Amino acid sequence: MPQGTGGARGSFAAALALTSLSTFVAMLAYSGPLGNAATVTAAVAAPSGATLWILSSMSTGLALSLLTAGALADQSGRRRVFTLGAWIFAAGSVVCATATTATQFVVGRVVEGVGAAGLIATGLGLVAAVTGDAAARSTAASWWGASMGLGIALGPLLTGLFDLVELWHVPYWLLAVSGAGIAVAARWCFSETAVIAGRRLDLLGAALLTGGLGLGLVALVETRQGGLAPALICGGGAVVTLVAFTISQFRGRSPMVDFGLFRRGDFVAATVAATATGAGVIALLSFACTFLVTSMGMTTFEASALLVLWSGTSAVSAVLSRGLAAWLGGTAQLAIGLGVTGVGLLLLTGLEVGSTGARLVPGLLVAGVATGVLNAGLGRQATATVPPERAAVGVGMNNTTRYVGASIGVTVVGVLAAAPAGDLAAQLSGWNHVAVLTGTLSLVGAAVVLALSRSASARTPG
Repeated sequence: MPQGTGGARGSFAAALALTSLSTFVAMLAYSGPLGNAATVTAAVAAPSGATLWILSSMSTGLALSLLTAGALADQSGRRRVFTLGAWIFAAGSVVCATATTATQFVVGRVVEGVGAAGLIATGLGLVAAVTGDAAARSTAASWWGASMGLGIALGPLLTGLFDLVELWHVPYWLLAVSGAGIAVAARWCFSETAVIAGRRLDLLGAALLTGGLGLGLVALVETRQGGLAPALICGGGAVVTLVAFTISQFRGRSPMVDFGLFRRGDFVAATVAATATGAGVIALLSFACTFLVTSMGMTTFEASALLVLWSGTSAVSAVLSRGLAAWLGGTAQLAIGLGVTGVGLLLLTGLEVGSTGARLVPGLLVAGVATGVLNAGLGRQATATVPPERAAVGVGMNNTTRYVGASIGVTVVGVLAAAPAGDLAAQLSGWNHVAVLTGTLSLVGAAVVLALSRSASARTPG
């Protein structure tokens, strides 16, 4: 395990508190536009189709930057990258708060995502650096998962409340202040970690990965907006660039990704689980707010409040699930979390004309409990399945696959659920179909994770 090299004032409690707070703030920013996307679109005079970019821009910044941030952190110091990420996040929030055009707001959201990547990729690794106790690390993963769920729950409510008094920009000023405070507190709460001797940042790999993911995400957004030609061009460029990235990783001296990790069943299982989480529950419930407003006649605030049954329950469940580590393996926890999440998503089907939000309550609660277990397990396995000195890369890889999966899933859900504006029956049918699809995907993911767990156990002597 990397030991602290400076600022020895860091402790487990302080490191866990700041890691949880930074994750909470990042998720507040991530989910905030769900509560007032229509208001922001009008305030910045966004052209037709720009709302998709307003909603997707921060996840784009996260997906582009997480793995690079993790590699940079392991090779130059995690506290350094965490602090830099907090300042970048604060700067992006200021850009959003002062935005007068859609372009400025979207750029600010991308910058927020880049900064949040520095926070998310390094937080659990910084906590791991101050404790060698497996139970303490499991506790850290549980609180990390709870912070993620709570941030997602409160983000739309926060922006929705300020929207009621026509102060849509205030949450972004609050996020900017929070980011600056986190950056200052990092020096007192974390010890700097040792760097990996003899390794250099893989600049070529970082450039190719960023370019490939960026082109791929642009292709997905263009697909959702109906721009077939730009989507095909960007999609083709993404494939070529990512193939070049893979080749560079096999031939480079200090690659960002150690493909030898994919020989480990538990690492592959964590990667599969993260992807299925993004493409399943996150994709469907990212679309749910729009569906509840346009098809079920709710206000944005009412829809956000209903979805708190999922995200808020997941926050509580993540904390309570820390006891699972004492008797349940990490990969088994992922399989159970994904499987029960799939059941919850399937319970969200069966809507028909006349259905109310109450019909969704059982599924949201079941999915919420399971998602909390799943988030805690993902946080735990992201660091447990890689060498200690590569913890930030492990977290970066895990979350990159989660957000890429979510981007793909949201696109698929949006396309399949599309229906004429006045045809309520078709809109409800579209929702039922995508709920079945994402629920089934979660169940399949659980089966794959379980199979990988059994395969790994079979290869382990004794």
